[in-house]
Parts: sequence; C-alpha cells; structure tokens
Amino acid sequence: MRMWKGRFQQETAPAVQRFTESISFDWRLYRFDIQGSIAHASALEKAGLLAPEERQQIESGLKAIEQEISEGRFPFRMDLEDVHMNIESALTSRIGAAGAKLHTARSRNDQVALDLRLYLRHETDQVCARIAGLQRALVGLAEKYREAVLPGYTHLQRAQPVLFPHHLLAYVEMLQRDRERLADGRKRVNRMPLGSGAIAGSTICLDREYIAGLLGFPEVTRNSMDAVSD
Repeated sequence: MRMWKGRFQQETAPAVQRFTESISFDWRLYRFDIQGSIAHASALEKAGLLAPEERQQIESGLKAIEQEISEGRFPFRMDLEDVHMNIESALTSRIGAAGAKLHTARSRNDQVALDLRLYLRHETDQVCARIAGLQRALVGLAEKYREAVLPGYTHLQRAQPVLFPHHLLAYVEMLQRDRERLADGRKRVNRMPLGSGAIAGSTICLDREYIAGLLGFPEVTRNSMDAVSD
C-alpha cells in the first residue's frame, strides 16, 4: 500500500500490507501484463508519445523481466502490492525515464482489465484443448471396445443392456457442451479494453484497434465503464 499512501505520513502497518497485497497470487498475470505493456508502448510510439529508441528500451526491458520471472529469479516485493507495480518499478529502475513514460494514457483499471482478459482467453484455450483430448481418448476407447456390453442402470437397478461405446459417447456429448460454454465465454472475454482509462477514457487518444490487432483481439470494448467493471 505504500505506493498509494497519498497524504498519510506514516508507513502502512505490516498487517495491513499483508491484507491488501495481491502479488502472492496475481504474479501469474506477469506474461499478460508484459504482453499488454509492449503493445501499449507500440501504440504510444505510433501516436508520437514515445521515440522509437524509447519503445525499444521498454520492450527489451520488459522481455528481460519476463525471462527472469519465468526462471524464478525476479525478486517480487510485497510493498509494491501487485504484479503491475513490481514490473513497472523494476523497468523504471533499469531503463530510467523511458520506463516512467509507459503508463501514459493508461490507468491501472484498464491495465488490469486487459491482463485478466488475456489470461482468461489463454486459460480457456488450454482447458478446451484438454477437454478435446479427453474426448478423443473416449472415442478411441469406444472404437476399441465397440462390441462390449454392460448393464445400464436406472434408479440404482439394472435396467437394460447397453453398449460400452454408447456409455462412453454420452460423456463425449457432455464434454462437448462444456466446450461450447467455454467457447461462448471466450467470445465475451475476447474484446480489448485498453483505452477505457480509470472509468471514462483518456484525453490522450491512442489507436485502440491497432492495439487490439497486436494482441489478437477481433474488436474493442464499446463502453469504458463496463470494460473496467466487468
């Protein structure tokens, strides 16, 4: 909380720091935070707010930090509260003034909204791929034991003889519905929120469609209040 102490003169009590920190779990967002920051830096350069060499410094610095985190060598600090401030502070300490410019035209609110959407999109794809793999395995077993028969139960009693593949393919159908639900959720997640600012946009207008293209989003969010509160 020290980063946000405002007019308070005393340091935050350690117990309050432990209660309010999120770095112990949101460090998982680091790849997506860095991915979003690199795209944001490119948009700042496109708008003439960063010199090409500054944008390159930022990108190189962020990639070095990403490498350190992935290798377990990055020293996360609880007093910096979250993954965003840990990365931003490390970047600025390493490259100086260029790092301090990275947050231009961006709020922590739309930054977090972007990170979470990137994370959810990635995790949804991972889960869907694993479900598809399980479905293929079930179909393979059904083909292997296509003649096998077992009792079908209703009300805990044997009711009818059924084929083992029939039983397995029931789970394939159930899993397919799960994949469809996840795919629907992915559509809702797959909109780019950066540019929404804290609540009502920014006086510095960046090319949101350009950022969306860099990050693989097919469209941008339409309402800033919705985007940062979703």
